[in-house]
Amino acid sequence: MPSAAIIHAACFAVGAVVGGGVVTAVASRKRQIPITTSTNTSVAPPIIEIGQSGGAQLSNAVTAFALSSPVLKYGHPGPVPDLLVRKAYTAAYDRRMRHPAWTAEHLTLASLGKSGQQRPSGDGPPDRSNSTFKEDESLPAIFRAKLQDYFRSGYDRGHMVPAADAKLSQEAMDETFLLSNIAPQVGVGFNRHYWAYLEDWCRRLTGSFSDVYVFTIPLYLPRKDADGKFRVTYELIGSPPNVAVPTHFAKVVLASRPLSPSTPDALEISTGAFVLPNAIIPDDAPLESFVIPVDVVERAAGLNLFSDAVKANSKHICKSTKCDVVVRRFDDAQKRPEMRRAISAPK
Repeated sequence: MPSAAIIHAACFAVGAVVGGGVVTAVASRKRQIPITTSTNTSVAPPIIEIGQSGGAQLSNAVTAFALSSPVLKYGHPGPVPDLLVRKAYTAAYDRRMRHPAWTAEHLTLASLGKSGQQRPSGDGPPDRSNSTFKEDESLPAIFRAKLQDYFRSGYDRGHMVPAADAKLSQEAMDETFLLSNIAPQVGVGFNRHYWAYLEDWCRRLTGSFSDVYVFTIPLYLPRKDADGKFRVTYELIGSPPNVAVPTHFAKVVLASRPLSPSTPDALEISTGAFVLPNAIIPDDAPLESFVIPVDVVERAAGLNLFSDAVKANSKHICKSTKCDVVVRRFDDAQKRPEMRRAISAPK
């Protein structure tokens, strides 16, 4: 994931920031997938500067470029992608919807605390109970999601990057509770159940793959009405209405592993996308019933996650491993500890 203080990105393709990061990270291992980069010499890409607090703003270089257009002599109205670089994830915040446009993670056994590595002296394991939901003060106040927006809304504060994926430190886990990482989700039957099973499946991929990249994307998909026309309708919560409720959520994964122990630099790449409705989903629903082509998600979200070369030369994740969720009623397990059991990696 990006960690530098200055990130170069095209304003019209914020998704390419992280998508390109994945391509670069995987390509660095010399896999045999041709990667082509298109350039536009007529327009210099803007620079998004990341401040101490994690907020993003257009640099003076971008302002100077905007002023070169007489129409924009008094400033560039945006949209400004708030690129948020955290300890365990990177996200782009959608100021209009008041939730992430996308979040991205790089999961490994080490990042999940399963590699056997010792923590620094005095640094105990992070505890979810020590984390609390907070407004993201790095964002302009008028564009923030507020705690009161979710009060009696009927929706859970749904993590886009789950706390269980951020076990690097207590600070990393705390950052997953910022409202800039949260979107309204149906609670029982979705956020607390099937969505949690999917998050668990993504983590278990690290048992079979050396590197797992996970993108979480709120979506607003059209529905065919009685008159035969397609419309996008969604709810707003808060008083006054402030936060939009996505109709669907997507998980897009890219997983890699060596083709064989003797060729560690030759990687097998697997990709897949799953789109789930923001609604109650039965526990017995097959995960493969939610499979959607990656490029369909890209079109729906207006993002560019993977290059055409990566998509053309990768296997589908469900052909590389089992696309089966493990049903664990976390609320029941808390009531009956004897029902808790270890979950093996999908094979």
